[in-house]
Amino acid sequence: MDYARAVSSQGRALEPVARLADRVAPSALGIVLAGFVVLDYWEERPGGRAEGALILLSAAVAGAAAATARRRLWPLFAVTAPAALLFSWWPGFIVASYYAATTLRRRGHLAVFTGGSAVALLGLPPLYDASGLRFVLGPGYSTSTFDGVLAVLFLVGLPLFAGLWINARRQVLAGLADRAERLERDQAARTERARAAERTRIAREMHDVVAHRVSLIVLHAGALEVGTSDQESRTTAELIRATGQAALTDLREVLGVLRSPSADLAADPAADPSTALPVLDDLDRLLDQSRSAGLPVRRHDEGAARPLPAAAERAAYRVVQEALTNVHKHAAGAATEVVLRYRPDHVELTVANEPPGRRAAIRPPGAGLGLIGLRERLELIGGRLEAGPRPDGGFAVRARIPLIEEPA
Repeated sequence: MDYARAVSSQGRALEPVARLADRVAPSALGIVLAGFVVLDYWEERPGGRAEGALILLSAAVAGAAAATARRRLWPLFAVTAPAALLFSWWPGFIVASYYAATTLRRRGHLAVFTGGSAVALLGLPPLYDASGLRFVLGPGYSTSTFDGVLAVLFLVGLPLFAGLWINARRQVLAGLADRAERLERDQAARTERARAAERTRIAREMHDVVAHRVSLIVLHAGALEVGTSDQESRTTAELIRATGQAALTDLREVLGVLRSPSADLAADPAADPSTALPVLDDLDRLLDQSRSAGLPVRRHDEGAARPLPAAAERAAYRVVQEALTNVHKHAAGAATEVVLRYRPDHVELTVANEPPGRRAAIRPPGAGLGLIGLRERLELIGGRLEAGPRPDGGFAVRARIPLIEEPA
């Protein structure tokens, strides 16, 4: 794993060098070709300024055609053809053959180029010798067929073979990259299908087990509320029934998210009012439920109250809900204070309870993951959660929630 990371890091470090080399290569090729033309034909010129100027002009035109061949290939061919007629074995064949192999897609075009190049290199020198003509610049001696064959192999065959090999290699690499991309997409699709299947399984188990048991609690509480004559028992039964119904509503919301194929935390609940997520406007109702269960709770707001982003409001509500749940579990009846402070760019929330005066006879079961999940929820939106005992023996939960709008 460390070796793979090192190789990947090294590859990323070399990317700027590769891009620079790719940009510089055409210009460098043009300069090399122009220099090759000058060096190869300068000694062959009969003498005089006209021949020297013609060599320099030919070198400049050849270099420019080679430097732009990656974008426009035909100028290189157009320069190579007359140069073969005027100067015999012109070095432009090397560059033209390479670009023909790497650029031409039709075999017919490639065959025409190869045949024309072979004819120019093999047939023109004997034709000029037989007719008594001379190249404007070029060898001042007769060339043999063997020399022509070597010229074709070196000037056309070798760069053509190299270009075909490089082109084939590029196609193989492109095919491998496409295959890797398809495999990655298939893997992502399989992962998503597995995730959807797992969500569906969890939703089914929660519906068949948890929702069923909570429904039984609501039914029994309703029966107790109607059948008892004791006012305190009726009030308690009513609270149990209302709390159970709220739990069923929340559970249906969670099941809907789990069953949705495009479920995510940023889903818009406004499409279905029955599954609207809680916000700070519902905080007083949550506190009234705790007061009805025998927990003295006070609320204190600081700063100018204002509408907050939906994610911040939901996070604040869940902080108070989880903190009050813990107070009910571990410090039943302890006086609790909820403080909400509005800051310019964030909201501070504190839920603190005094030491418990009595302990619950039956402590509800719990996995101890409530605060952990709450801390993870806040970290996802850039917030922070602190929880711990107070010096007087009580407990405090403090949250800092940034006011960041959810992405559209």
